[in-house]
Amino acid sequence: MTLFSHRTLGVANMIVSARPSSFALLMLLWSTGLSADPLFDVHLHYNEAHAARYAPQQIIQTLDRNKVARAVVTSTPAHLARRLYELAPDRIVPLLGVYDGPGDKARWVHDTDLPGGIEVELKSGTWRGIGELHLFAEDRHSPVFRRLVELAVRYDLPMVLHTDPAVIDTLYEIAPGLPLIWAHAGTYPYPDLIADYLRRYQALHIDLSMRDERIAPGGEIMDDWYELFVTYPDRVMIGVDTYSLSRWRDFDGAVERTRQWLALLPDEIGSRLAYGNAAAFFSFKRAGDN
Repeated sequence: MTLFSHRTLGVANMIVSARPSSFALLMLLWSTGLSADPLFDVHLHYNEAHAARYAPQQIIQTLDRNKVARAVVTSTPAHLARRLYELAPDRIVPLLGVYDGPGDKARWVHDTDLPGGIEVELKSGTWRGIGELHLFAEDRHSPVFRRLVELAVRYDLPMVLHTDPAVIDTLYEIAPGLPLIWAHAGTYPYPDLIADYLRRYQALHIDLSMRDERIAPGGEIMDDWYELFVTYPDRVMIGVDTYSLSRWRDFDGAVERTRQWLALLPDEIGSRLAYGNAAAFFSFKRAGDN
């Protein structure tokens, strides 16, 4: 543990009891501690175009360089995430993606053959979840979607959805209690709306990938986001979302931006968002624990 990996009790108490805007500069100066802590990234993609540019070993080196101790990875097609997992099974958490190509993002919900193929893959025991699935309100009653939710329940796996609020309601009508990560804090990432859904559904969690500019424009956490984090400190996770080659190229910068606003939170809450919540969700001990 580094010297500044935990703030003093007195400062932590002041921050918990008051919005820390007056301490923002101080927190940035003390961010060295958090920057040395491991991250658990819950939203990475390793798609065909990425694999053509970056070998699996290079991806692992990128994670090493940024102290990403564990990473949830999905891919198009799915075997690429499995390839990363086979290289680093203690590092990679593989999610079963359902797309064979980019066009499937819009078509999968109508593919009645898809659930059978997904079940064959799930029987391998490799996968730690299903997703990321892109699904919007007009298709929320799709029989294909319902079948995938039922498979998640049968195999005791969480799902990751890139979706509207109405789809969250539909999923929990089908499978109350299913562990779910709402990617990007939803398609309408408003803290009040997110808080409403976290109150409704105890198994719902959010990932904050691609939301840094909303959370901390100008380097300071917005009041409504700060309130969300301190109210639901165990339901929020972080991710970079390597949806494109450019995002992989800027991976270091994306991680640094996330670490900067994490450092503005009370130490315990920042650590939960950075690592602890994802570790609990996927039933891992902290990296390095026995």
